[in-house]
Amino acid sequence: MKAVQFTSYGSPDVLHVVDVDAPDAAAGEILVQVMSAGTNQLDAKLRSGLMANGEDLPAPSGTGFDASGTVIGVGAGVADVEPGDVVFGIGRNTLAEQAVLTAWAKVPAGVDPVEAGGWGVAAETSHRLLTELGVEAGTIVVSGASGGVGSALIQMATTRGLRVIGTAGEKNQSYLEALGAVPITYGAGLVDRVTAVAPDGVDGALDLSGAGVIGDLIALVGDPSRVISISDFTAPQLGARVSTGAGRTTSPRDGLAEAAAVPGFALHVDRRFELADAASAHRAAEAGHTRGKLIVIP
Repeated sequence: MKAVQFTSYGSPDVLHVVDVDAPDAAAGEILVQVMSAGTNQLDAKLRSGLMANGEDLPAPSGTGFDASGTVIGVGAGVADVEPGDVVFGIGRNTLAEQAVLTAWAKVPAGVDPVEAGGWGVAAETSHRLLTELGVEAGTIVVSGASGGVGSALIQMATTRGLRVIGTAGEKNQSYLEALGAVPITYGAGLVDRVTAVAPDGVDGALDLSGAGVIGDLIALVGDPSRVISISDFTAPQLGARVSTGAGRTTSPRDGLAEAAAVPGFALHVDRRFELADAASAHRAAEAGHTRGKLIVIP
């Protein structure tokens, strides 16, 4: 089968489509014929070596965590899906014709399964952040809200009954509003702009962009323990928290199930790429300012 791999860290140009053996689903896993796979900033960071601690790549590596597809094999102990079911989820080396998923949910009726290929990481991260934040009522601020995680989080949070104030650039203000958020622009004066639309205060804040806003978010919330970032690892220096997949506090399956249960849940597909153009997908992820998700179609 065809898969995207790289044999050394570097620019997106290290990515190549190669022929490899199809993977096998171990116990508690499933194998899917991939319909589409999402590309995230995390994929680009791993490929570039930013998270390698200076060590060489030990072996050829695949890329990708998100995918949707048709189940073609199930590992021991899997009872909730069977071959022929169409699912989305999280796995490994998903930029390929076939991939193993370690967490999944069935694609809801009426949803294009190709578009669902980018749901996995966004759904898991959003569920984890909302659970860790622990705000059950009131208003939250989401900084950098127009990407995949922000788009998913707004829909989950508003379904839970929360009021969401989301920051994004000028061109994405109407997009955030359509998702159900109160849109404001980012940058200098953020505290004043949030206060203008939330005069009674803010109950929690989430930083998705790593744009140096932790101090402003703490000023708005008044309690650094109710500010969480997924991208600013200096946040704990100010008393805020950092949430990562490596220190996962929730079950990915619960996040996928929550997304599937949100009425009309959808993530805008900003751009679609072919497998042979995976390098361009990584470049787009690195550039940021994505509205919704980037997906790769084998």
